[in-house]
Amino acid sequence: MISSRGSELFSYLPGYYSTSRIMGSMMDAQGGEMDQLYAALNETVDQFFVSTATWGLERWENELGISTDLTKPIEQRRAVVESKLRGAGSFTGRLVKNVAEAYDGGTVDITFQPQEWSFTVKFVDTIGIPPNLEDLKAVIEEIKPAHLAVEYEFSYLLIRDIHEVMTLAEMEQTLLHKFAGGVRLDKQRV
Repeated sequence: MISSRGSELFSYLPGYYSTSRIMGSMMDAQGGEMDQLYAALNETVDQFFVSTATWGLERWENELGISTDLTKPIEQRRAVVESKLRGAGSFTGRLVKNVAEAYDGGTVDITFQPQEWSFTVKFVDTIGIPPNLEDLKAVIEEIKPAHLAVEYEFSYLLIRDIHEVMTLAEMEQTLLHKFAGGVRLDKQRV
C-alpha cells in the first residue's frame, strides 16, 4: 500500500478484508486523497505563522504595509515581517534590539550616547555585514525618533582570530568582507 492514511484506513476494516485486493485498492485510493487533504491543511496552517509562511508571506507584507520584493530570499522577507511585528510600541533600546535581532538572527547590543544624540547597533555574533542590512536600516529609521542618529558597528575577523586557528583552505573559503580591511568599513554612520 502506498498511502500511509490508506494503511490506517485498511486497519479499521474487519479481518476478512485483509486479503481483498479490491478493498486494498479502495483504501489506498481514499488514503491518497486524505494524504493530499492533510498536506494542504498543514500548508495552509503554516501561512498563519511568519516563521513558516511561504505563499502567504505576501499577505503578511500587505497587511503590515511592506512592499513585496520577490527577488529577496524568503528568509529575508520573513525577517522584515518579523521585525515589523516586533517594532510596535514606544522607542526603547529593547525595541531596537528585538528588531535588529529579528533581522540578524544573532546577538545585537544597543548602546546610547545621549550627549551625542545617537545610539549604536553592534552586531556581536555576526562576522561581517549582515545580508539584509539595508532593510534593517529602513526599519530602524522608521521606528527611531528623527533627532537621533544611528551608527552600525560590525565585527570582522582579525589576524589574532585566524593566526594558527584557521587553515589556509578555511581562509580561502571565507568571504573577504568578513576580514578587517575588507571591502567594507568597520563603522557606518547614518
